[in-house]
Amino acid sequence: MAAPVQQPPQSSGGKRKGKAQYVQAKRARRCDGGGPRQLEPGLQGILITCNMNERKCVEEAYSLLNEYGDDMYGPEKFTDKDQQPSGSEGEDDDMEAALKKEVGDIKASTEMKLRRFQSVESGANNVVFIRTLGIEPEKLVHHILQDMYKTKKKKTRVILRMLPISGTCKAFLEDMKKYAETFLEPWFKAPNKGTFQIVYKSRNNSHMNREEVIKELAGIVGSLNSENKVDLTNPQYTVVVEIIKAVCCLSVVTDYMLFRKYNLQEVVKSAKDPSQLNPKQPAQAGNGKEAKLESGDKSNQNDPAEGKNNQQVVSENNEELGHTKPRSETKMTYQEFGANAEHRYL
Repeated sequence: MAAPVQQPPQSSGGKRKGKAQYVQAKRARRCDGGGPRQLEPGLQGILITCNMNERKCVEEAYSLLNEYGDDMYGPEKFTDKDQQPSGSEGEDDDMEAALKKEVGDIKASTEMKLRRFQSVESGANNVVFIRTLGIEPEKLVHHILQDMYKTKKKKTRVILRMLPISGTCKAFLEDMKKYAETFLEPWFKAPNKGTFQIVYKSRNNSHMNREEVIKELAGIVGSLNSENKVDLTNPQYTVVVEIIKAVCCLSVVTDYMLFRKYNLQEVVKSAKDPSQLNPKQPAQAGNGKEAKLESGDKSNQNDPAEGKNNQQVVSENNEELGHTKPRSETKMTYQEFGANAEHRYL
């Protein structure tokens, strides 16, 4: 007697199908807000470092940004997908016209559902990137830090630093040079001028050379106006360079030292003398680099030496307002800054 043919169990097949459908639905929800899903060239936003809890960091970021965003720009207005404008149904007779109409409706739906703040994949652990739309991130972040500095009211637990990113480009030296020539004009092109410093951080990237990047950017600032000077103690502008994988994030910020390198945990601490905001306890750097943790950051990622001046670096864990010793003011021309690699700051 022939053995009966065994049928594959329906229950397990149903589970696999259900799981696949669940994953697709989950991915669809992640894209529902529109826009890119990961950090890429051509974005503006806010780069946030956190203390080992990215999910909580995103929640805190949304709460904080929405609070101050509504204060500066008014409440965000939303449009339902069901309220999207659509063409007349009578125009669907022609198949090609119907297809064009459908594509147009999809594009309109995506554009109208873009949020003011949207989290995207940053490409690095303990780093969150919030894409912004219709706002100026440097002004918003400065407003947040200014208010927290004045009120000394702590509003976050896991967020450490909050850096505005005014533009992104590919993290290759030629691309960065070309992009920076135009990007830096509003602050440094004559008749505009000012003192500046350059802070540099690289994550999950091995092909960029820190010294080359700083030298090239300093040269560009100097070429825009020869009166731009390097000041490593109290600069008017700080050029922030954050590289994650193959993306370079750039911004120019003010009050970088006053707001404790844009650290939300440190800026709410009381200070006896706000002018004494420089790092203390200098230590000799090895090979021009020093591993450093941000205050409260327990991640295994290494930061290049922040607070570096004349081969001296400092751990932010040792920074305390009111307990730092002021350094002599350091100013130099951009030629001196670019020619001497030992005078790199951050």
